[in-house]
Amino acid sequence: MPIPTVLDCDPGHDDAIAIMLAAATLDLRAITTVAGNQTLDKVTLNAQRVCTAAGISVPIAAGCARPLVRPLRIADDVHGESGLDGPAFGPPTIALSPLHAVDLMHRSLPATIIATGALTNVALLISRYGTAGIREIVLMGGSTGRGNITPYAEANIYVDPEAAEIVFSSGVPVTMCGLNVTHQALVTPDVVARMSALGPLGETCAELMTFFASTYRTLFGFEAPPLHDPVAVARVLDPTLVSCVDAHVAIETAGVHTRGATVVELDGYLGLAPNAKVAVSLDVPRFWDVVIDAVAQLTRNVSRSAAN
Repeated sequence: MPIPTVLDCDPGHDDAIAIMLAAATLDLRAITTVAGNQTLDKVTLNAQRVCTAAGISVPIAAGCARPLVRPLRIADDVHGESGLDGPAFGPPTIALSPLHAVDLMHRSLPATIIATGALTNVALLISRYGTAGIREIVLMGGSTGRGNITPYAEANIYVDPEAAEIVFSSGVPVTMCGLNVTHQALVTPDVVARMSALGPLGETCAELMTFFASTYRTLFGFEAPPLHDPVAVARVLDPTLVSCVDAHVAIETAGVHTRGATVVELDGYLGLAPNAKVAVSLDVPRFWDVVIDAVAQLTRNVSRSAAN
């Protein structure tokens, strides 16, 4: 049976594909948004745009417009002025829920929470309502090694490290899909061609990936961009796609040079009890088959709806 999930995200090119993958393969009960890749109003509009284009009808609610205690840092250098630059989206037809994201998340439980942005909403959910009904938190964030926004911090954790600390110390089962594994999910020209062949929705995905590739090439020198966020969805869909190890993860909140670093004890020499599963490898061919199949399924759904 499809797994009940809530997707908390900040679309974002890779979040857009994560939304499609989750909607096509899981029991997606709600999409909630948090400021991160762009401001809250922009990422929320982007969630509406993606759902409209892909024929996805689930409740969408806007959440926190800034981190718990710090100013917001957006990633417009990666995702552009809209947060979803590249293709031209029409006006959204999916309305917003009047609820705050945290309240919609709570009403959607019991469920697994997939978090692909800053963890502000998830931390507030835990602080306000406790952990009952949260079966697992699977997040895209962190790294066992180098970062992508500072030498040691990944962007989602860097934006709100205090929220990340709440999540990792909550006692809820946590799985961290960090840069060390998402950098294995490279959007090669072959992947873009497979998307383009799927029709209008696939062409939109290909345009998203083409823009994403251009910024990654400019900023980081990647020949093919890593598609981070769908890796977390894939882990929930089929745990054999993403191999993990048990480890203790600490969040650096005070470091002058290391704010937002995920300090992962892979070797156990400190003797700290594991508090997370940490992703270490990805079955890349199967991952891409799952992503392409999901976009193909949504394409068929959109075509059937248009015919009716």
